[in-house]
Amino acid sequence: MMAAHDPTEAAQRTFVLSGASGLVGSALAELLEASGHKVLRLVRRDARTATEVRWDPGHGEIEAEKLHGAFSFIHLSGENVGEGRWTDERKRAFLESRTKTTDLVARTIASMDPKPASFVSASAVGYYGFDRNELADESAKRGGGFLAELCDAWEAASAPAKDAGVRTVNVRLGVVLSKDSGALAKMLPIFRMGGGGSVGGGRQIMSWISLGDAVRGFHFAAEREDLSGPVNLVAPNPVDNRTFAKTLGAVLHRPAIVPVPAFALELAFGQMARETVLASQNVTPKKLLDAGFEFEHPHLEDALRSELGRWSRPPAG
Repeated sequence: MMAAHDPTEAAQRTFVLSGASGLVGSALAELLEASGHKVLRLVRRDARTATEVRWDPGHGEIEAEKLHGAFSFIHLSGENVGEGRWTDERKRAFLESRTKTTDLVARTIASMDPKPASFVSASAVGYYGFDRNELADESAKRGGGFLAELCDAWEAASAPAKDAGVRTVNVRLGVVLSKDSGALAKMLPIFRMGGGGSVGGGRQIMSWISLGDAVRGFHFAAEREDLSGPVNLVAPNPVDNRTFAKTLGAVLHRPAIVPVPAFALELAFGQMARETVLASQNVTPKKLLDAGFEFEHPHLEDALRSELGRWSRPPAG
C-alpha cells in the first residue's frame, strides 16, 4: 500500500487548486499564500509560471508529475448554474464540467505516491433539493430536482480518491455573499436604487455564508483530519428571503418593499428560477460546528456590513 502524506512534515504545504480564478478560488489562493503555503493552480492553457499546472479535463489529461508532494487538492471547478434558462444542452454542460473534472482529479490523486493528506471537492446545498424547509444537517437525505441530482453525481465522482484511502471531503456550499460576484452582486444595483424587495413571497429559506468564512472553511476542511464525507459550508443562522431583503435594505439605508413575484421569474427563467432564486434550503453546518470551526460572520447583518463596508458603528473586537 502506498504511503500517505505526513501533514506534519513541514510548516509550508503545497495546495493544488482548481477553479483558482473564480470567486472563492482566487480568495482562497490569496489566503493560502498569505499563510506561507505554496499554491499550484490548475489551468486549461500552457503553464506560464512555476505555480501553474496544465490540465485538459475534456481529454482526461493533467501534468501529474508536477503535483508530487502536494499536501491537499481543493477542487472548485464547475460551470455557473445561476445564469439564464436551463436547456438540456446546458444541463449536460453543468454535469460534465463537474463530474469529468472531479473524476480526473480523484483518479490523479489515487495514482500518486505519496498521496496527499486530503481531497476537498466542492458541492452545493442544492443536494438537499429546492423545497427544504426543515433544518438539514449532513445526515439528511438527498432532495429532488436537477441540482440535487447534479450534486449527487458530482460527489460520487470523487470516489477514486476516497477508495484509495485519501481523506475526502465534499463541501456543500451555500450562497456566498460577495459584492463583486454572485447573487449579492446582482441584487446590489437594484437595492441601491430603492427597488429591492423579497422574491416569490419571501418565505423560502436562504442558507448563506460570507466569502471570508467560505474561504476559511475550505482551508479548515483540508487541514482538519477528523472531517470527511459531506460537510455543509453555510453560516449557522439561515434566514428567509424576506428577512434577507429587509436586512440588505437596512444596511444600504434603502427601502426593500418592491416584491418580485414568483411567476415573473419562472416565466423568464423556468426551472433555473425554481431551483435557485426561489428555492428554500434550510441547512445547518453541524460537522463544522462539531469540529470547532469558528465563524467570523455567523449573523447576516454583520456579514453584509463587513462585505459592503457599511458599518453603522465600529465592528465588535
